[in-house]
Amino acid sequence: MARTTLKDVADHVGVSAKTVSNVVNGTGGVTDDLRRRVRDALIELGYRPNAAARQLRSGRSGMIGLALPELSQPYFAELAAELVRAAQERAITVLINQTDGSADAERRITDGVDAPVMDGLILSPLALSARDLEGRLDKTPLVLLGEHIGESRYPHVTVDNTAAAHAATTHLISLGCRRIAAVGAQESGPNETSTLRLEGYRRALADADLEFDERLVLPVDQFHRADGAAAARRILEEDLRPDGVFAFNDLLALGAMHVLMTAGVRVPGDVALIGFDDIEEARYATPSLSSVSPDTAALARTAIELLLEDAEPGIRSVSFTISHRASTKGPSE
Repeated sequence: MARTTLKDVADHVGVSAKTVSNVVNGTGGVTDDLRRRVRDALIELGYRPNAAARQLRSGRSGMIGLALPELSQPYFAELAAELVRAAQERAITVLINQTDGSADAERRITDGVDAPVMDGLILSPLALSARDLEGRLDKTPLVLLGEHIGESRYPHVTVDNTAAAHAATTHLISLGCRRIAAVGAQESGPNETSTLRLEGYRRALADADLEFDERLVLPVDQFHRADGAAAARRILEEDLRPDGVFAFNDLLALGAMHVLMTAGVRVPGDVALIGFDDIEEARYATPSLSSVSPDTAALARTAIELLLEDAEPGIRSVSFTISHRASTKGPSE
C-alpha cells in the first residue's frame, strides 16, 4: 500500500501541499477551521510524517526528552502535562523518563545512553551536581529545572524557593500565627529544595521578630503524604502546639492535615496550614488547602523556548503567587 503524502492530503482538502506542511509542522498562518480540516484529513487518510526525511531537511528530529524524578508525584505529573502542551504548540514530541532521583539514571539520560536521537533534554535533577554535568557525553542542548545546583553551563528555570517560602510563612504570620511549624526539613539525600524553603521560613520569622524554635522544624525522609502524616503525629506526641504549619509541599500538608483533623485539631480553627506547589488536589481537599502557586505554565514555556534556542547559561525565575484557601482563614476564626 502506497504511503499517504502531503499532496494526497492537500488534494483531499483542496489546499496546497505547503498549507498541509504548515499544519503538520506547526508553522505559518493557518486559520483554526482550516487547521481542523487538515488534521481531520491527516487522520482519515492515515498520514504519517517521515521522521528521517524531516530530520535530514531541518537538522532536527522533532523530539525532545523530559526527565523528572517521580511521575507519581502530582506536581511533576502536572508539570509534565504543561511541558507536553508547550511542546505540542511547536509540533514537538516529548519522550518522558523517570529518574527516581537516582544519580545513575540521571547520568545515563544526560549522556544519551540507549536514547533515540533528540533535539535536546529537559531535566529536573536531584542527584547530579553542576560538576557531574560538566562531563556529560551527549552534546545536545540541555535545560535544567528545579533547584539551583551550583554554577552550570546550562540554562536553568526555577522558582525562587527562598522568596516563596518567605511569602508562605509571612502569610501565616499575617493571620496572627506566632508558633509556626515547618514540615519538610531533610538532613540527608538530595535536599536543596528543603534547604532553600527552610531558609525562607527562617528569614520570615526573623523579619517578624519571632524566635526560631528548632523543635518546630519537623524532618522528613521524602515529600510524600505519609511523611507529612508522621510529622503531624510527632507534633501531637510532643505537644508542640503550633498555631500555624508551613509544609514544604502540598502532599506533606495533606498528610499532616489528615492526622491533625483526625485527632480533633481544627484546621484552620486551631492551626492554619499552608503547602507548596498548588497541585489540583489542594483545591478539593477539605478544607481546601492554601498553597504557594508557581507559574508552571510559564516555567514550561520558558524551558521549551530555551531548549529550542540553545540558550546561554543562567537562571531564569518564574513568578509565584499565594493561593489563599480555607486552611488559612486564621487560627482564631
